[in-house]
Amino acid sequence: MVLLSSLVLAGCATNQASQKQHADSSMLIRAERDLYLAQTQSDPLGAYLANRELSYARRNPPKSSSALASTALSVLGIKYRYGGETPDTGFDCSGLVTYAAEKSLGLKLPRRSVELARLGTSVKRDELRKGDLVFFNTRGSRFSHVGIYLGDHKFVHAPRTGSVVRIESMNISYWKKRYNGARRLAANMAHQAVSN
Repeated sequence: MVLLSSLVLAGCATNQASQKQHADSSMLIRAERDLYLAQTQSDPLGAYLANRELSYARRNPPKSSSALASTALSVLGIKYRYGGETPDTGFDCSGLVTYAAEKSLGLKLPRRSVELARLGTSVKRDELRKGDLVFFNTRGSRFSHVGIYLGDHKFVHAPRTGSVVRIESMNISYWKKRYNGARRLAANMAHQAVSN
């Protein structure tokens, strides 16, 4: 009889512990659900649009990088001209970048390379992607030269007087020593670029 009472009490204790774990788990799930509902119910349209925007972004990644690089490549061979910003007048380094950004992305970027170096987000050299802006110190000051990265350690730029828009390797010692960093233009850059 004592043995039977002990088994019944032990069974009750085990059953109570199992019920407590189940209740705790249910409370956690309910709390997560309530938080989600509070966020979506306080702004159901905003939650729907954010979800829709995220889905669209996953299906349609921004074209900025490839479009920017492609536009710059379309003007290969155009002569260098200090202050130039169109194929008709020629290009300097920042003129090439601003021309490519406006034609391919509709962005009106600042005109000087030092100002371009403040846009977008910083990118490590080993994380460069096609269309990132690459900066060099060619005149004794940071960000005095800019080009557009193409991949495979190559970039397109308008180098200097007497030259033309061309592709070069960043692995050449001249460019290696003068490399200053890179920036990636964001898909939502229109507001930032126009305000500068």
